[in-house]
Parts: sequence; structure tokens; C-alpha cells
Amino acid sequence: MTLLRRSAALVVSLLAWFALQSVGLAQLHEIGDGSPGPIKAAHVTAQLLAGAPAIAPGGSTAIALVLQLESGWHVYWIDAGDSGEAPTVDWMLPSSVSVGKMQFPSPKRLPLGPLMDYGYEGTAVFPFDLHADNSLQSSGHSHSVDLRAHVRWLVCREVCVPGKALLGITLPIASTQPPLSSRLIAQAIAAEPVSLPAGDLVRVSGTRTTLTMTIETGRRETRAEFFPLDENSIRNAAEQNVEFTGKGAQITLERGDISDVLPNRLIGVVELDGGRAYLISAAVQSARVVSAKTAGTRLGFGLAILLAFGGGLLLNLMPCVFPVLFLKALSLVDSTRESPRVQTLSGLSYTAGILVSFWIIVATLLISRAVGRQVGWGFQLQSPTFVALLSLLLFLMGLALAGQFELGLSLTGRGDALTRKSGYTGSFFTGMLATVVATPCTAPLMGAAIGFALSQSAFATFAIFTALALGLALPYQLLTLQPAWAKLMPRPGRWMETLKQLTAVPLLLTVVWLVWVYGRLYSADGEDIDHVARLLVGFLLLAGAGSALRRWPGQRVGLFAAALLVASSVGVSLTAAVPDRLPWKAFSPAALQEARGGGRPVFVDFTAAWCLSCQVNERVVLHDAAVERKLTAGHYILLRADWTRYDPDITSLLDSLGRNGVPTYAIFPSQPDSKALVLPELLTRSEVLNALGHSGT
Repeated sequence: MTLLRRSAALVVSLLAWFALQSVGLAQLHEIGDGSPGPIKAAHVTAQLLAGAPAIAPGGSTAIALVLQLESGWHVYWIDAGDSGEAPTVDWMLPSSVSVGKMQFPSPKRLPLGPLMDYGYEGTAVFPFDLHADNSLQSSGHSHSVDLRAHVRWLVCREVCVPGKALLGITLPIASTQPPLSSRLIAQAIAAEPVSLPAGDLVRVSGTRTTLTMTIETGRRETRAEFFPLDENSIRNAAEQNVEFTGKGAQITLERGDISDVLPNRLIGVVELDGGRAYLISAAVQSARVVSAKTAGTRLGFGLAILLAFGGGLLLNLMPCVFPVLFLKALSLVDSTRESPRVQTLSGLSYTAGILVSFWIIVATLLISRAVGRQVGWGFQLQSPTFVALLSLLLFLMGLALAGQFELGLSLTGRGDALTRKSGYTGSFFTGMLATVVATPCTAPLMGAAIGFALSQSAFATFAIFTALALGLALPYQLLTLQPAWAKLMPRPGRWMETLKQLTAVPLLLTVVWLVWVYGRLYSADGEDIDHVARLLVGFLLLAGAGSALRRWPGQRVGLFAAALLVASSVGVSLTAAVPDRLPWKAFSPAALQEARGGGRPVFVDFTAAWCLSCQVNERVVLHDAAVERKLTAGHYILLRADWTRYDPDITSLLDSLGRNGVPTYAIFPSQPDSKALVLPELLTRSEVLNALGHSGT
């Protein structure tokens, strides 16, 4: 967009220039005869000005191009902004004299309609460093040195007029170098940006849409303004939001190009109190990394390890993991007659599968962060391809457990090494499957641990995720390490076949859920796919009716069970969706900003179709009549941040809250400057009512 704006502005300028040519107002030819000036051109008077009355061999001084502008007209800084070009000077010098680069004092912001230029009004002074070699000496017929320059500029108001001139200046050669005597040049040199003083700091954090610069100077600033030296870094015309702190200031800028990939550095000039201007070149970090580092004093590495381990343990209780636990329970019953060594190795294989899959996930997260793309916990379920493949795999396993074909779980031939190897491999991939289906959930204790982990070094991040994986693997691993506990389970028998078939039910229900998720990834509101999901549940109930007739052929119990399941199938399939009684609005950064500016508290529900814990919280707690009354009575603005499909704005806000996945619930109080209150991952009615009571108006 920046390129388009600049191109459009230049086209307008060229059209204006041709129009001025036609009426004789544009400067067509170079004016001036090589004298210092001042020389009058269209809307500008140009001259060369020496900083000292003479130049000595081996001496240095300053020389400047001075452009005196008519009222309302301006020339440009080195980065012109959305349109325009900076002045240029091409020098013609004797071999014994050299001139440095053109220097640009700190500019002004010059709004022009929807655009923003950077430049100068009134008198613009552009100094150059002038240096004479020791070989400079007066000849028999001349005791001076002549400097000539071709000068070009673009002077603008509503229209732009290019100009050019030939200017020159003659400096006497002195035996010693006179000091700088031009007050105008001295002021321009003092206004040039310099390096940041030692001890002062600049940090830059970025999101998909903004860059936030924090300047620490050790004093409370009252003015801060940023001018970019990279034309693609910020949106020039956007307002620069400045907050002043006891140690400096913070400037929030809109990015020029909205992108998931952050720029490597932010380069430019920041101007503070008293016209102090500093050159800035700072690496851009993810906003989440910066916020998490700030929060690092509140959550240490050791506590994060404990929270992650506890969260992994609690993941075993999440509805996402139940189908896999059914499978492991069945395999544990089947293996009661195996040797302790085989059971232990099977448990270790299961743990290894969980560890490897967690390490793959965390490596993917870290690589994504390194290239500037923000992703979060459960990111793979935002991919329709992954969801489709996972649903197909679980459907195949469900058919096998229902008795359609043999999956190869029998433990005949227990002494055969190849079979044992196959069993270990199966345990390994079952562990991986447990991780895959666990990632839609964020168990209690996990949210803060994951958010902290991804702000640390790679070693710390892997350590925290490893603790999370070990917590998930621990219950089954303990059972395999203590074979005596397995003897407490019922002896193998015909009931195992029934249990195996019943295990297919949660697997097939998971497939229905994944089909629903798959549809939500392609559907704007999800209403149509809700009907499809209910119909699929009806199919599953009909399959149960068929199983009942097969198990109890010609018996009343079979007919009764089948009739009940058929009626349930019809009822579920034809049930209409229950409309939401609360006025939820779709989240966007603009919606949140507008809501917070209205003086009312805001409740943000971070959810996703693939997050089972989110669905449970929504139906059990957020749809509770008392909670709904409290939200209504408190005049809450309700925003739903649907993360089913990847949304960088939602990811960025989660990062700023110290979270990396869903479910997450945040209450923003009615006071705009107040911090958000983040609720636990698993909600209870009392917790929500208590939080709403303390965060309202």
C-alpha cells in the first residue's frame, strides 16, 4: 500500500508539473551562473553558504545548501514519506578538496490530505563536511579554491514544482583553519540526529499490524516522534500513539505492510524533548516475547516446569484424550499375562511417542517464531488437511474396534520377538496419537507455562514442554512400571470383546467432532455444519441399534434398545440449534479498541471449534442463566475470538495476555488503562460470577 500511495502521489506531482509547464510556472532549465546566490526560483530561494570565511590545507569546515521557502511550501527529508523526493547536490571540486554526504536535520511531519510527508518549511539548511588535503596551496595567480554544485529540489504544497540551479562558492586559502562562524549552519548541525547516548535503551516489539518502540532515557519525556528511514516500515499518515513513562516514552506505530512476518529491524530517527534527535536501529521482536520477558519475574523457570508437569497430568482428564485412554486401557487389560519387562518397555515406548511428538511440535513453534510467524498451541488443527487425515485414521481404528476387521491388537505369539517389536511400535504411535488429540485442549496450569516457555531460550522451551509431555505420559507409565497394579483389573474373558466394541464409540464420536471441525474451517458461521454433525451422530446411533439387534436377536431387550436408539437418532438428527441468548460480536482489534473506549467492561471468549474444553465451558458455564444475567446486568460488551482458523490478530492478543492457546477468557475492566483479568482454562460457575462481580462498572 505504501508503494501504491507513493506512486499515486508522484503521478499527481508529474501531472501538476506538466500543467505548470503549460502556463510557464514550472522551472524548465537550470538557473544560476555558479555564484553562491541567493538565486530566486519558483517558490524557493537557493544559495550556498560557507561555515567559515576560509579553508586551510589539512583543515575541515562546513558548507551548506540553504533553501528559503515561500509560506506553505516545503522540501523533503531523506525519506520523503508518502510522496516527494529529497534535494540532491552534485559537486564539482578540485582534487585537493572533498565533501562528505549531505546531512539532514530532523524533519517535521507534513500532512497532505490522506498522505504524510517528512520535510522542512521556512528555511531548510543541509550541511556538508568540507575537508582540504595538505596538498592544497595557493598558486601564483590564485589564493582561493572554487567549489561548484548542480542542485536539484522538489518544492511542494498542493502541487509540486521541481527546480535546479548551478551554484558555487569561492573560499580563500588560509594558513590556519578559521573556526565555524555561521550560526545558521551551526544550528542545522546541532539538529542532526546522533547516536543514542550510552546507557539509553531502545526496544522494539511487533505484531502483525503494529510496531511498539520503548525508549528509556532515564527521565520523563514530554515529546516523542518517530521518522522512518525505511519507507516500508510504518504507515506514515497513521497517528503515532505516545505514552510517557518515568524513564522515557513508548511509541506505537502502524506497520506499513500488514504481514505475519516481522521486519528484522526498525531504522529511523526519534525526536524527544528539546529537539534531541537520535538515530535508531533496533531489532524487532515478537510482542509476545517482550511481554513474556516482562512477566518473567512473576513466573520463574522452576514454577513453569511444575505447572507444565501438572498441566500434563490434568490433560489425561480432558475430553480430548479420552478416546486414546480407552485404547490404552484395553491394551493394558490384554497385557496382564505379559512379563513385567514387556509391559515396562511398552510403557516406555508410549512415553517416547509422547515425548517425540511434543518435541516436533515445539520445534515447529520455535521455527515459526524465528521466521516471524505467530502460531500457538493446537495450531495443526487449524489445517483442513491435518484434520481430514486425523479423522480418517480414527475412523479406521473405530471400524476395527467395532469388529469390521482385525487391527492386529491380539497378543498371540507372545514369545515372538517380531510381534513384541510390533507391539512397542504400536505403543509409540499411540503416544503420538495421544499428543495429537490432546493439543486441542489447554488444561488448567498449562496456559501460563506454555506462554512462558515460548518466550525463553530453546533449551528452556524444550525443558518445559518435556515436563508437559512427561505429565501426560505418567499415569500409564506408572501402571506399566508396577505390574502388580494391573492384577487388580478383571481377568481376560469375553467381556474384553464387548469392551473393545464399546471403545469404538468414543473414537467414532471423535470422528464426528473432527468432521464438524473440518466443516467449520470452510464455513463462515458454522450453522450448516452443525446440522451435518447432528445427522452423523444419528448415523452412529443407528449403528448402535443394529448392534443391539445382532447381540440380542429376537429378544425384547434387543428390540427395546434398538427402538430407543432409532428414536434417539431421529431426535438428534432433527434437533434445531439453540440460538445464543447473548449478543456476541466477532473479535477484531478495532472492535476491542472501540469497546474499551466506550467506558464499558469487555468479556473476550477465545475459542475454537476443535477445542473440546471450549465447547464444554461454553455450554456448561457461559450458557448458565446466572452467568448470562451477570453479563447482561454488568453491561458487558461480548467479543468472541474464534481461532478455529488461524488469525494473527487473535494470536497476537493471546501472546500479550501470556497465553498460547485456547480456551482463554479475558475480562477488560471499564477503565481503559486497567489490565485484563485472565480466567482459568476450565471455568466454574462460581469463578466466573466472582470475576464478573469484581471487574464490572
